[in-house]
Parts: sequence; C-alpha cells; structure tokens
Amino acid sequence: MAVIVLGGCTTKTGSYSYKSTKPSQKYPSEQLAMSSSAVYKANGELQATMRPYTVMGKEYYPTVVRVGDTFSGRASWYGNDFHGKSTSNGEGYDMYAMTAAHKTLPMNTVVRVTNTENNAQTIVRINDRGPFVESRIIDLSYAAADQIGVARKGTAPVTLEVLGFEPSSMRTIDMARLAKGPQQSVLSAFFVQIGSFERFEGAMITKQKYASYNGYSAIIKDTEYNNKRLFRVWLGGFKSEAEARDFISRGYFEGSFIIRE
Repeated sequence: MAVIVLGGCTTKTGSYSYKSTKPSQKYPSEQLAMSSSAVYKANGELQATMRPYTVMGKEYYPTVVRVGDTFSGRASWYGNDFHGKSTSNGEGYDMYAMTAAHKTLPMNTVVRVTNTENNAQTIVRINDRGPFVESRIIDLSYAAADQIGVARKGTAPVTLEVLGFEPSSMRTIDMARLAKGPQQSVLSAFFVQIGSFERFEGAMITKQKYASYNGYSAIIKDTEYNNKRLFRVWLGGFKSEAEARDFISRGYFEGSFIIRE
C-alpha cells in the first residue's frame, strides 16, 4: 500500500500523516474507462486527493456534494506555522488567502461559512484536508477565520453551504462565475453495477426485479466496450463511496462494483 505524506492542517498536538488507502475492490478496466476524469488520471489511477485515506487510525472518504448542500459543526483555523507549506492538493498554504481544509469535500469546492454566534459570513475554497478533531468540521485560513470572528476565539459553531466548484487551476474564487447559476458537482453520483448483458431483455428483467431495492433504484446504461454493445444495470442513490462500499460488502450481488459518473 502506498503511503503519501502531504502537508496540511493540524491539531494542536502537531502535524498529521496523510496515508492513502486504495479501495480493496479491484476496479475492472471497463469501469475505469467510464469514470470521471475529475476522479481518475489518464492511466485509470485514482487522483490522490480523491482516494480514501487514513488519519490516526480512521478512514475518510471524499464524498458527493451538490450546490446548496449544507452542513454544521465547529470551525477552527490554522495560520503562521503552516504558511508556505504544501496543502493536501499540492498548493502552497497562504494564511491570507480565502481557503480552508475539510475532511471529505472534493478539492476546489467553494463554501459559504456562517458563524452562527454572530451571523458573520465568509466564502472559502477547499484546498486541504482536516481538521482531524471529532467535533470540528472545517479549518479556516487565518484571513477567513479573522473575517468571521473565529481567529480570536479559536473555534466557533458554523454552518457550511456549498456554492459551487472552481476549476483546479484557479487560485481565486470567481464569484461572478458562481453566480451565473447551478453547476454540476465535482462528483455527480455513485452507482453500484449489479449486472451486464449483451441482450436488452436480460437487462430489463434485472432492472424490473430491482427497480426499488433497499432504498436504491435500478437504471439501465447503454454502453460500448471492446466494440460490443453492453446493457449495464446500475443501482443508484448512494450518497458517498463509503455508503456504496458498505452496500457491496453485504454481498447482495456477487461481482458488483462501484461506478462514479
């Protein structure tokens, strides 16, 4: 198993080791060919920032988010000790930039952070992983924390709202672009493939059988692989890779695997 040590935010006890945890499921090459380029490199390998990873014995899974999703927890901040060091996505940390660390939001997700004690707001872009303290949801840059009154207190209760997603090459937040309208998420959805058929009739029978299964719904995808037309049956409705992996581990469908689209 590869180990990647990256810079990032910290608890008050010091820096952490960010250990990549590749999924145990062997993804078939046909799945990699259909996977989002935002998640996989050209050779089919998961982007480092999107792989499940382990910190202090706990696994974390980057997850699906959409514009308008909201979350709540406590915010903290990190500053001078990390200024200029590499963040988890390889950028240099700038304590005066409007950035933040989050455990599972896709990199370059833009969120509005509201301090619920004083209703002050700031907008930040996620470019790092953390904070790895159970009660904390986001680690703000010094500038962002100072803007909403968190820097002085150290922590504060906040709500997060997903506003959009910046291109990976962007180091600033283009609010005019975000304001133009709803955008697609970095990861639009997770599915579990439960069947693949050369004949449409076989796919339709399976889809009808599992049209509603344990809260998930079946769909048919008309695809081509190795110059063959294949009708694949996917179950949809999974909100994260962790949820899909848990479903597969229960053994409902032999040979099933995760699709990201």
